Amino acid sequence: MHAQIVLFDGFDPLDVIAPYEVLHAGGAASGGLVTVELASAEGPRQVAGGTGGLALRATAALDPARADLVLVPGASGRVAAPDEADGPAPDAGDRQQDASIPVLLGRTLTTGLPALLRTAVADPEVIVGAVCGGTLVLAMAGLLEGRHATTHHLGLDMLDATGVHAVRARVVDDGDLVTGAGVTSGLDLALHLLEREVGPRIAHAVEELFAYERRGVVWRDRGPVPIAA
Repeated sequence: MHAQIVLFDGFDPLDVIAPYEVLHAGGAASGGLVTVELASAEGPRQVAGGTGGLALRATAALDPARADLVLVPGASGRVAAPDEADGPAPDAGDRQQDASIPVLLGRTLTTGLPALLRTAVADPEVIVGAVCGGTLVLAMAGLLEGRHATTHHLGLDMLDATGVHAVRARVVDDGDLVTGAGVTSGLDLALHLLEREVGPRIAHAVEELFAYERRGVVWRDRGPVPIAA
């Protein structure tokens, strides 16, 4: 499984680093069955995150034809009303950390990212994953209507408004779409994917290495509907 984790201006570093480390460790534990790289829609470049000016380098162009897994992070910035996403684009000197999260997520729609994500979503051989606000990036691009997904609890109403079946769960597995809730859920999402795609022994080995046990049930649209209390 080759994974590409997306970087865009204002990304949340933990949304990226947590799954990156889990998948990288899974590759090491499995003798190379998993590979992972950071990618951007624009190709190799230094990408400024939204937390304190921390930047990471995308070493590749996002290319769904090369990837078995495309993983979209959320953004890091001020918490603000969703209508801020319609605000003007920043001047070149603007700092990412001065923007609100809805603005940072909304700016992705003006780049080449949505078209590349549309290609990934349309390919049943590609798993599309998202952590936190990354689900909103996909939803705002019109790619998740009718699907089951989750995001940060503050964004669930916005997610539901885009036609997504929003689920209040830590990880939601909807087949070729797997989404995580708040930022630390990137650990749980990546461990779930390791277990599902590579095997439970590898996922367990990574859990032991990181001294971390997954939280919550992975929600799937299966079984009887619970009866309300």
